Amino acid sequence: MKRVLFFISLVFVCTGLIAQPVMKLSSADHDFGKFREEDGVQSFDFFVTNSGNSPLVIQNIVTSCGCTTPEWTKQPIPAGGKGKITAKYDPKNRPGAFQKTLSVYTNSKPEVVVLVIKGEVIPREKTVEELYIFPVGPVRFESNHLAFTNIKKNEKKIKVMQLINTSKEPVKVEFDVLPPHLGLKISPETLKPGQKGLVEGTYDATKNPGWGNTSDMVKIKINGAVQQNVYYYVSANLVEDFSSLSKEDLANAPVFKLVTSTVDLGKIPGSTSKDVEFTFTNEGKNDLIIRYVRSTCGCTAVQQGPQGKGIKQGESSAIKATFNSGGYKGKVTKAIYVYTNDPKNSEVVLMLNAEVEQSGIAQ
Repeated sequence: MKRVLFFISLVFVCTGLIAQPVMKLSSADHDFGKFREEDGVQSFDFFVTNSGNSPLVIQNIVTSCGCTTPEWTKQPIPAGGKGKITAKYDPKNRPGAFQKTLSVYTNSKPEVVVLVIKGEVIPREKTVEELYIFPVGPVRFESNHLAFTNIKKNEKKIKVMQLINTSKEPVKVEFDVLPPHLGLKISPETLKPGQKGLVEGTYDATKNPGWGNTSDMVKIKINGAVQQNVYYYVSANLVEDFSSLSKEDLANAPVFKLVTSTVDLGKIPGSTSKDVEFTFTNEGKNDLIIRYVRSTCGCTAVQQGPQGKGIKQGESSAIKATFNSGGYKGKVTKAIYVYTNDPKNSEVVLMLNAEVEQSGIAQ
């Protein structure tokens, strides 16, 4: 009798040791197919069955992006019970094909199961306001910024942008007072009601003495009247053309070698000026030319120094600047940009650091 009781007890103990939940899913992936963006949030239910012999708990679900929202049965699912996981996908501003994952964490084995949803969003037709975001009176431009990006100093580049007349009357659009290196015109110059046109921009880098990042602010004329406090921005990054250099040219090129690219002035009082020098040497074979030097603010005045002059092999010189601490307070960092004919160092950034102490002001 004791042996029988012992055997029965052992069976119950072993059964308890192997008691565990088992999650079975109706499917592990779902394809929404093609649907329109304006159809809104798409939803699909993954049904869960606990085929184990103890309660199943869905502890958490982590999605691969914020566009996918999960909902699930929060209560423990008993043995033989059912639950569900709902995956919701928001297509707003997400046109095109997608594939997202939901990592489901449970108290079963395996502890993490990955579900997949996919589909393709057919983009909605955008409004005029969304397509043409820069309004100027009765017309709207695609943007207030015409970016030419990189332009070689020996070239001319063309860029276009759309605009539209949203009014019920014809509108003549022009640009007021353009710099020599920039050409801007509207085609057609007079837009009929509802008509689209093009801004045709021409940038002649040979006529701009600057280097590196440059920008122009241009005023717009509507029907002959200059629009006040409204500007059209044109930007470009003017770079030297090294594309024609041979291997021999590159081997004999000038080399701009700085002693240091950062000068720390330490603690200085407010409203004082400090002179700084960045010494460099031409370690190349051909003459080194400093094309252009500019600072990021008026507080740093750059002296012309060697700009435009050829510096022979082995010769040294310096970029000189004066920093005015003015009304600054605390740590200040300013940059000076140097443009050279060294193919490997055509744009060099010099850093100037200081800690400004204003008298009578707690730091």
